Amino acid sequence: MKRIYSPSTTSFFLCFIALFVLGSCGSKRRVANSSPEFTIIETAKSYRGTPYRYGGTTRAGIDCSALVYHSFASVGVKLPRTSTDQSKMGKKIPEHKITPGDVLFFATGKKKKEVTHTGIVTEGRKNEVRFIHASTSLGVTEDYLRNSYWTKAFLFAKRLRSK
Repeated sequence: MKRIYSPSTTSFFLCFIALFVLGSCGSKRRVANSSPEFTIIETAKSYRGTPYRYGGTTRAGIDCSALVYHSFASVGVKLPRTSTDQSKMGKKIPEHKITPGDVLFFATGKKKKEVTHTGIVTEGRKNEVRFIHASTSLGVTEDYLRNSYWTKAFLFAKRLRSK
């Protein structure tokens, strides 16, 4: 049986292969399923879709610092309740060394250097960091640090537990 490939079929196939190859490039930093960082991230992800509520600490409504607080509590790490106090813990990490489980801090208010928001890194690739946080408009969701809004608001990253 002879197969006939049309230009559109061939183009589709080549595009699919290119996307697969390009999508697998880069050094993606992941954590082992048995690591505490995996548990922290999975706990945070279990809150996906939970609505944002200022001062909220439950699945009925949660804020960013409570998401970090509960996620780290899942592995026995006790943190302060507010993002400002959480930002005083741990060790600062240069942006190029951010790994899953690290915590990002942002200034989303009027004061450009005051910590007002936080999130947990879920994936780290070279120049591409993804994090989970409690967004005031979307609830618990994931975003990329390279998003222009987050890039402008980003202050620093911290490692709140030793790896």
